[in-house]
Amino acid sequence: MLHRFSARLWAGLSVALAIASVAGSPGIASAQSKYPEKPVRIILPYGAGGVADVTTRLVAQKLTERMGQNFIVDNRPGAGGIVAAKATLSYPPDGYTFYLGGNGTAISQTLFKALPYNVLTDFAPVTALAQFDMLLATKADSPLDSVQKVVAYAKANPGKMNFGTVATGSTQNLSAELFKLLTGADAAVVIFRTTPDLVTAIIRGDIDVGFDFFAAFRPTIEGKQLKIIATSGEHPNAALPGVPTVKDSGYPEYLVTSWNALQAPAGISPAIVKKINEEVNTVLAMPDVKARMAELGMEPMIGTPEQMRERMAHEIKKWAVVIDKAGIPKQ
Repeated sequence: MLHRFSARLWAGLSVALAIASVAGSPGIASAQSKYPEKPVRIILPYGAGGVADVTTRLVAQKLTERMGQNFIVDNRPGAGGIVAAKATLSYPPDGYTFYLGGNGTAISQTLFKALPYNVLTDFAPVTALAQFDMLLATKADSPLDSVQKVVAYAKANPGKMNFGTVATGSTQNLSAELFKLLTGADAAVVIFRTTPDLVTAIIRGDIDVGFDFFAAFRPTIEGKQLKIIATSGEHPNAALPGVPTVKDSGYPEYLVTSWNALQAPAGISPAIVKKINEEVNTVLAMPDVKARMAELGMEPMIGTPEQMRERMAHEIKKWAVVIDKAGIPKQ
């Protein structure tokens, strides 16, 4: 009798120990409500004040309120995002450090001769944040008030038209190169150091068409110094009623939607990825967040880590072709 009781006791203890062991494992523990137990860092490859910074801080504040720990934005611009990416990968994949990647990250995979990391294998996708179109801008009184007129003029006057962008290898720069490739427009692409320099050149008439984002052009749109003749997305931009897309202007293959998203060092617990993804998707659906993003010309991107990975892989291939055909030198 005592023997049977001891056997049952030992079996019960064994089960209890097994349960305790599983519950104490990193994957299960992170799935519990304890995460996060300390502040969470989001490293940005951009400086403070830009659209990516404003968007990330908006989401970070909401996550802080919802999850009970500070989500801190850490700006580390430089070297085409390499500084921030390397900094992120220097931390353990424990769910307390994230990287703001996106379209620029995909471009860098091809643009740089040798990166100290692989975008697809060294980072784990977590959740997308927002997407935003490219805008094609002319000076307010320009007769080139449609995509069709721009292309027609460029073909009739080869080499006499100037397209303006910022930063060689940027999404803006590659958008202009893609426009040339798909429309056959014969134009020079002029690179400016800053967006204000680009805007000034458009207003002066030195640049016929400028390529940049809504936030960059917004003050001069509202001041009626610039005119937006088209946007680059799948659908018309809600912030610019009446402005057609390049796609609907006769070039259905021209689609450029820049985006940003949270990534983590590879090896992060799937349970943490799931938790952050769900929390961010909840934040992105909030009316005040959607309204603020709309003011910036952005659209929330609610989705899964798998969808984010697929998009990253697609963008890497897409921009590799543009970089090659445009003859943009590797950095």
